[in-house]
Amino acid sequence: MKKQIVSALLFLMAMVPAVAQITLTRSMQEALDKLVRAEVAIQQLYVDTVNAGKLTDEAIRSMLATLDPHSSYTTAEETRKMSEPLNGNFEGIGVQFNILDDTLVVNQTVPKGPSEKVGILAGDRIISVNDTTLAGVKMDRADIMKKLRGPKGTIANLKVVRRGVKEVLSFRVIRDKIPLHTVDAAYMIRPGVGFIRLSSFGMTSGTEVRDAIVKLKGEGMQSLILDLEENGGGYMQAAVNIASEFLQQNDMIVYTDGRSVPHQEMRSTGGGQFLDGKLIVLVNDYSASAAEIVAGAIQDQDRGFVVGRRTFGKGLVQRPIEFPDGSMIRLTVSHYYTPSGRCIQKPYEKGKKRQYEEDLMNRFKGGEMMHVDSIHFADSLKFKTLRQGRTVYGGGGIMPDYFVPLDTTVYTNLYRQLNLKSITINAHMKYVDAHRKALKKRYKKFDQFNAEYQVPQEEIDSVFSAAARMGVTPKDEVEKEQTLPKLRLVLKALVARDLWDMSEYFAIINEDSPTVHKALELIANKPE
Repeated sequence: MKKQIVSALLFLMAMVPAVAQITLTRSMQEALDKLVRAEVAIQQLYVDTVNAGKLTDEAIRSMLATLDPHSSYTTAEETRKMSEPLNGNFEGIGVQFNILDDTLVVNQTVPKGPSEKVGILAGDRIISVNDTTLAGVKMDRADIMKKLRGPKGTIANLKVVRRGVKEVLSFRVIRDKIPLHTVDAAYMIRPGVGFIRLSSFGMTSGTEVRDAIVKLKGEGMQSLILDLEENGGGYMQAAVNIASEFLQQNDMIVYTDGRSVPHQEMRSTGGGQFLDGKLIVLVNDYSASAAEIVAGAIQDQDRGFVVGRRTFGKGLVQRPIEFPDGSMIRLTVSHYYTPSGRCIQKPYEKGKKRQYEEDLMNRFKGGEMMHVDSIHFADSLKFKTLRQGRTVYGGGGIMPDYFVPLDTTVYTNLYRQLNLKSITINAHMKYVDAHRKALKKRYKKFDQFNAEYQVPQEEIDSVFSAAARMGVTPKDEVEKEQTLPKLRLVLKALVARDLWDMSEYFAIINEDSPTVHKALELIANKPE
């Protein structure tokens, strides 16, 4: 047992150069010996059989829990699931789907993907894969994805039920690499004004944003709204690549400092596709990490304005330390700082993770999200931007240049319940499933759809009928009337998404967004 732990320590030294320079002190050797003795005692003397691997996992988690809120340990399976959304692709059959009445219904096929190539269509019901029944078995979504995904080149034999076709159809799909896109939307929101929404910072995000900028410039873009709301971050290098699209060569983007890790500066690589023109970055309380790096750099370099609410405040740098079994420690080694010297990380107490996790709720209760005058900064937290000398604020997160309050009156309790219990999305899926062919025939282009389409009363009625069956009812007619405008907007946007894609979804949703409207106002009124 001791040999195993010592070999693990030697492996760790080989993986992390900073650790390799450490000589084991007497206290470290004593601590290592204590861990070995505890493990051996439990294995040999404990009343019940124990799993040594799980015991070690929990010991590592417990150690990390006494540190900061973002140092973490993941098993091999957890590591794979965590990394997949950021790696730019996975291997599978290439469909987006929802579960309707315990049946997998295809929303869209990935363009040029394996399923599209063999003729799978939106609206198809996949009832089995390789003789495993998927329909009517109440299978968990994660288990369904395991059945559909698999190594490139393997075969998925699908049985499909298609509306209007009596017999069950058979398809032989050869799995392939399926791209995962982090740019949710890229379209012209107004003449001369582009809009790009980024959901996370993955390996391909820099290229995706660059391509989106080139596309929009070709459509006449002179100003840009970059939407990082709800963007929880990802790879730091992706943040550097994206910020470089807007900043001059060698402009500082972010720097890091840590106890054992040397000071490191990340600067713009130059050659950006949008170095001039008005730029607005949208953020909110869930914008974190890499999103805060980009927003902070744009603000400090006076390249554009940040609009929304104070960001999350995740400015701790984790170094991945991988173990031979595929598990991983992500250990905090330094802090992120914006070009003006602001530490992005909000305050925390070691070992008090629950208190840290309640920060956003405390901000809400304290009124910060609704009233800008509820936010107070000490003089020591005031910094100056690098070119114009504007006052910006530290203390954790990025405080926007223009505050947009959270409007709590927009979402009634009825509206929240309709979404929490998936009533709205289920009613939508049934409606689109029944009318997809007619909708596609009538609306050839999105502009026509956006101008003419009205959510039919039958779909509204189906939402409230389904809600009533689940015990969700409006408290009175006033609440119902207050709920209808937002409900109609979302239902229309969902139809647009299913007929086209996410850009069309956001083209509808954004017309009701206060942050987007503030950005458009600034672009219209602010000088270059």
